[in-house]
Amino acid sequence: MKVEVKSKKGLRTVLSVIVDKKSIQTKMNERLNELQKEVALKGFRPGKVPPAVIKSQFGKSIYGEVVDKVLRETSTKAIDEKKLKVAGQPKIDLKQFGEGKDLNYELQIDCLPKVELKSFEKFKATDYKIKIENKVIEEKLKEIASQNKQFEDKKENEKAVIGDQVVFDYSATVDGNKFDGSEGKGVQIELGKNLFLKGFDEQLVGVKKGEEKTVEATLPTNHPKKELANKKTKFLCKISNVKKSKEIKIDDNFAKMMGAKDVKDLNLLIEKQISTQYSQALNSITKKEILDQIEKNHQIDLPQNLIDQEVSIMTQNLKPEEKEKHKTNNEKLARSRIKLGLLLNEYGEKNNLKVTDDEVRAEIQKQIKGMPGQEKMVLDYYQKNPSASQSLKGSLYEEKIIGLIKSKIKLISKEINSKEAEKIISEFNKFDVKDSAANKSKSSPKDKPKLKKISKK
Repeated sequence: MKVEVKSKKGLRTVLSVIVDKKSIQTKMNERLNELQKEVALKGFRPGKVPPAVIKSQFGKSIYGEVVDKVLRETSTKAIDEKKLKVAGQPKIDLKQFGEGKDLNYELQIDCLPKVELKSFEKFKATDYKIKIENKVIEEKLKEIASQNKQFEDKKENEKAVIGDQVVFDYSATVDGNKFDGSEGKGVQIELGKNLFLKGFDEQLVGVKKGEEKTVEATLPTNHPKKELANKKTKFLCKISNVKKSKEIKIDDNFAKMMGAKDVKDLNLLIEKQISTQYSQALNSITKKEILDQIEKNHQIDLPQNLIDQEVSIMTQNLKPEEKEKHKTNNEKLARSRIKLGLLLNEYGEKNNLKVTDDEVRAEIQKQIKGMPGQEKMVLDYYQKNPSASQSLKGSLYEEKIIGLIKSKIKLISKEINSKEAEKIISEFNKFDVKDSAANKSKSSPKDKPKLKKISKK
């Protein structure tokens, strides 16, 4: 095989590759010998068909198969020989081919740019330290208590009011006809939450245990059966019980019910969870500060095919008119993502950073522990989606790189409370995060954190 650089312009290199006809013929003979064991033709015993006969009948297709294999093998060798870092899929242009001839082709390659890193040591970023006030913890504790109400039976003739729990069976009809799912047993709803159907709750205000009540409501637009969507429906409800909420006492028993040892431990869990969620958003803002400086201080030429690929990925779910409308902005964002990716990857390689399979498994286990009751779902997701594990590995790799950069630059520590944190996050979110460096690296702070179910895991 003979490989020459035919041209080189910017990031595009064109290689001329010649594979001599003897090498091609050798590959042809090898394939014919393989097929001799497989081909069955009338008049010949299995495995005894002469190669010449096989060639006479299947020669063109076999030659095409051989050439295709030779192109894959030699193009890879040619790229390795010239030590090129390929960006995207190279293009092959056949110049000469055919039995008894040398195989001559050109390989058009878009190469990754050479990345020269500048020092990060003069960079500055804010390292936020958040302190959660007792008032915030108390408010969250009351909210948790409210979300975990317990109910007790009301007196026999007491009417249901907003906030009560009504237990009932129902039989529903549309235009006087029953339908699949038109009956329900032991349904429990808390009046005022409107979690059943719009306007349903208020029609049950005033009912008593043992009564029947006809409620009229409209089925939702997204009803599983399209013919029932937005249909006015009559529900004949038989009230089996009316309950009122019990006064919630936040004590050690309540804390144990929430998965904590006692009230003090529950407070610590709440503080930790709120702090963690604010910190995640604030860390993204710190990361944005760092990435903005990295991008601003480096100039890199990027291959157009990589930009086109990134834009295609970013806009794959958009309508054609939306793609066209935001074409300039999307190309700008694609350039920034690729640029930052190349810079961070170069920094990671220079510092020999790696993510092991054990680290990926540990992160998956961490996610599993953080989602009590959904452990199997999380595990199945990663087992059935290898690309998800690879994506997770990429995220961990980026975290390592950002962590190392943080250790090298000047981090200005700033202590803030939850109100200050909300203000910082809110102000950040006013900007067009689609154009921000944080979004370019697929990470951006979110709005005010919402507390998940308390768990010590």
